Amino acid sequence: MTPSDQVPAIDAPTEAGVLDTLVAVGQFEPVAQAAVPESAWNYAAGGSGDERTLARNHEAWGELRLAPHTLVDVSSLDTSTDIFGLTLPYPVLVAPTASHRLYHPDGERATIRGAAAAEAVYVQSSLGSTALADVAEAAAGADEPWLFQLYIQRDRGFTRDLVAEAVASGARALVLTVDTPCLGARDRDKRNQFGRIDGTSFPILASMPIPADDLPAHRRVYNPLLAPDITWDDLSWLVGLSPVPVITKGHLRADDAARAVDAGVAGIIVSNHGARNLDTVPATVEALPGVVDLVAGRVPVLVDGGIRRGTDIVKALSLGAAAVLVGRPVIWGLAVAGAPGVTHVLEILRTELEMAMALLGATSLADLTPDLIWPEPR
Repeated sequence: MTPSDQVPAIDAPTEAGVLDTLVAVGQFEPVAQAAVPESAWNYAAGGSGDERTLARNHEAWGELRLAPHTLVDVSSLDTSTDIFGLTLPYPVLVAPTASHRLYHPDGERATIRGAAAAEAVYVQSSLGSTALADVAEAAAGADEPWLFQLYIQRDRGFTRDLVAEAVASGARALVLTVDTPCLGARDRDKRNQFGRIDGTSFPILASMPIPADDLPAHRRVYNPLLAPDITWDDLSWLVGLSPVPVITKGHLRADDAARAVDAGVAGIIVSNHGARNLDTVPATVEALPGVVDLVAGRVPVLVDGGIRRGTDIVKALSLGAAAVLVGRPVIWGLAVAGAPGVTHVLEILRTELEMAMALLGATSLADLTPDLIWPEPR
């Protein structure tokens, strides 16, 4: 059975009229939930443990208050930025997320087209449901740069070959996830026996040797797709191996982020894996300032997790982030309307970013500085 044979039937409401009724990113969520099977929805929506960090990721952005300037000429706005050798029209990337074909028959290909139409850089997950050759073809057709996310696998030779394949396919940088030696306590997936659901095959990893794991689900700690023995030596090895920049994703501690920079990475992504690994860790916005301070401008620092509004983006950039990544909202757009849904989600965020900048008195991203965050009362 090929991966395409395993994709569940999904009838996404692709009429343009549906998108016309959705004016905020959060409004996509219930429509997307109604469009896909419950098990697939829980995989995208769920966090780990009691999902405290999942809730906190979103809440913490809202708790920050903004301090706008007035009487500033904001008739011309510049939201562009240069990172990793790429010029982004606005500082939003599509975060790597797995198994897009659970949410739309065209899967990652639709996401790539939608991101390209919105002028957003797409990050392909190594746990995607579309073969890398098809990803490369879709990206080439969309004429938009893309990055490739990977884990260091137990078989380092396979990892080496995967890096070569991704770079040969056109990936402009590698995003190494460093916070996942094993999965978290994903109760929703366990209840749904998610690993047995159609459409969850990972063609990019199809040739990778996978050790058997016969433990019952309630006793399983390690995942055969992940290497529990990854260390700083592996990061140095990958940086030396890769002909394109390596960005590490999954730092919350500032000292770890700074050590990654010392190892030669080109960028840092502050992330808690969408609150899907270790519950009760900080929200990403709570970790961001410390990472920015210790990295001290040596490489760009990006952040993901819970971003739903343009005001969230300006807060991230005011705290020192160079750009943000969004994951679940893109999946919502994909489930609702395929590529046009992805485009619509990203364009809403772009428009809200521009609105927030104008209302703050910021005409460029350089104007988004820490003083735009209202100080906490002492």
